[in-house]
Amino acid sequence: MTKYRCAWCKGDALYEAYHDEEWGVPVFNDDTLFEFLTLETFQAGLSWITVLRKRENFRRAFDNFDYNLIALYKQPKIDSLLQDAGIIRNKLKVNATVTNAQAFIKIQEEFGSFSTYIWQFTQGKPIKNVYKKASEIPANTPLSDAISKDLKKRGFKFVGSTVVYAHMQATGMVNDHEVNCFRYEEV
Repeated sequence: MTKYRCAWCKGDALYEAYHDEEWGVPVFNDDTLFEFLTLETFQAGLSWITVLRKRENFRRAFDNFDYNLIALYKQPKIDSLLQDAGIIRNKLKVNATVTNAQAFIKIQEEFGSFSTYIWQFTQGKPIKNVYKKASEIPANTPLSDAISKDLKKRGFKFVGSTVVYAHMQATGMVNDHEVNCFRYEEV
């Protein structure tokens, strides 16, 4: 019997594996939260599959998403990233990644972890939505608006409400699997 998947991932093996194994699974690990935040930042204005196909290149280029190292990047490292054809070479997004790493560390200092900070917005539990088809799923919500506003106030860049909502979906803060999807009850 074939498992039903969310419509957005069908037809691409990489997309389906990401959907089946990662998307919507609650993430409480700061390292993984930073990785997804960075990838979502680079995804802004592009398709997620574009970023997903370059994920390993991003890991290599950005020191495995080690925010402590990224926060210390100087211009020569930034310039080398802008020459790296394996990633998305957007100067504003590369610079935002450095800025975001610095802001991420400040949040850890204030809250003990980024996870504690970000999950407070959902009282530490995933929000389980009930969507029958992909067209019902919003690009942003009042909650993603509020988180975006707070992140920007704390110095983050490229964290508009749509980017934040995509991050919430990816890290399981919201369960936006279609109700008929086999992952809906699993996550």
